[in-house]
Amino acid sequence: MNYLVKAIHKLKPTAQFSFIDDDYSTIKWDVLEGDAPTKKQIDDAIKAVKADEANQIEANATAKAALLERLGITEDEAKLLLA
Repeated sequence: MNYLVKAIHKLKPTAQFSFIDDDYSTIKWDVLEGDAPTKKQIDDAIKAVKADEANQIEANATAKAALLERLGITEDEAKLLLA
């Protein structure tokens, strides 16, 4: 799912829409409760979605490192176990 879709879903979870080439100006709202989000609102939501993803990646890496530490194995050893 691309960032424009994720941002719109973050702002308007029940909206149904279509667009062409990630272009805000081509968004066609099929179902929309309330006002359509502005381009700035969508751009801000895209930044928030990217930040959320980066935070999740960092949290996953921290959890993975902690698990490997508790198990007393390296990442390479874990890969061998899962192969």
